[in-house]
Amino acid sequence: MPILYTTQASATGGRAGRAVSENGVLDVTLTVPKELGGDGATGTNPEQLFAAGYSACFLGALKFVAGQQKVKIPEDTTVSAKVGIGPREDGTGFGIDVALTVNIPGLDRTEAEKLAAAAHIVCPYSHAMRTSTEVPVTVA
Repeated sequence: MPILYTTQASATGGRAGRAVSENGVLDVTLTVPKELGGDGATGTNPEQLFAAGYSACFLGALKFVAGQQKVKIPEDTTVSAKVGIGPREDGTGFGIDVALTVNIPGLDRTEAEKLAAAAHIVCPYSHAMRTSTEVPVTVA
C-alpha cells in the first residue's frame, strides 16, 4: 500500500506519564482511571485517545462515502466511539471492545445505515479492528 501520510507520537511513563506527537501539537498527561487501579488524577488515557481518533476517522470516512454518493452530511453529524478495556478470556493480556454510534440529523435512518456501513468498510480504524492488523515491534 502506498503511504500518503506518516506521523509519530511517543509516550513516557506508560499509563501514568506523558504522550507527545512529533510536532508537539499533541502533548497530553496520561493517568490511570480509578477502574484500572489509578488515583483518578486529571489526564487522559490510551482508551480515550483511541476513542477520539476512531470517532474522528470514522466521521471522515462517513463524509467521504457521502460525497461519493452525493449525499449532504449536516455539520452537526457526530460519531461517538465507546472503548472498553479488560482482560482477555485466554488470560494472556488485555483486549479492547469498541462500539460506534453515528448520528446524522435529518437523514432517513435507512440512508444513514447504508452510509455508516460503507464508512465502516472505508475507515482504516475499522479495517484494522476487523482484520487484526499485524504491527511490527522493533527494539531500538
